[in-house]
Amino acid sequence: MTPKKRKETHAAEAPPMAGDANEPGGTTPGVAQLQNDLAAAETKAEEYLQGWQRERSDFANYRRRIEREQSSGAQNALGSAIRRYLDIADDLERALKNRPAEGDGAAWAQGIDLIYRKLLVAFDADGVKPIEAEGKAFDPSMHEAISQEDSPEHESGQVIGVVQTGYILGERVLRPARVRVAR
Repeated sequence: MTPKKRKETHAAEAPPMAGDANEPGGTTPGVAQLQNDLAAAETKAEEYLQGWQRERSDFANYRRRIEREQSSGAQNALGSAIRRYLDIADDLERALKNRPAEGDGAAWAQGIDLIYRKLLVAFDADGVKPIEAEGKAFDPSMHEAISQEDSPEHESGQVIGVVQTGYILGERVLRPARVRVAR
């Protein structure tokens, strides 16, 4: 067969259809249907993509919320455990305020002081800090007012003295400082 005959044979196998895309102004009904199907598939693909992106975002938010809850749960458990030891810290602090300066009691007081400092270091390692109150302005979220007193050296609303030390764990108040406030 010659190349010319092949063209003729091929042309004979697929005769041009009426309204063919090769004819001016005509499209086949099959092409229009395919274009509609393509547009519908692209719309559906865009919907699926947006739905997938929303679900991915929701899952990321869920994961962050769970991590926050686990972190706060651990901090709550730590706070509950430490709250039990705050009374011991108070007792040691009171004992050290009345320590003997000389004799056998002085050596004993040094041992108590060492235990007290170790307890404070353990608190600090867990993120527990004493609340600074002396001379500061009264803050009801950090301080509990035990009394109000007249004081010419202090401004009204200023903390005069600390009756019981308060402690915070991160941003959370474990126990407010009990204070005396100037009128």
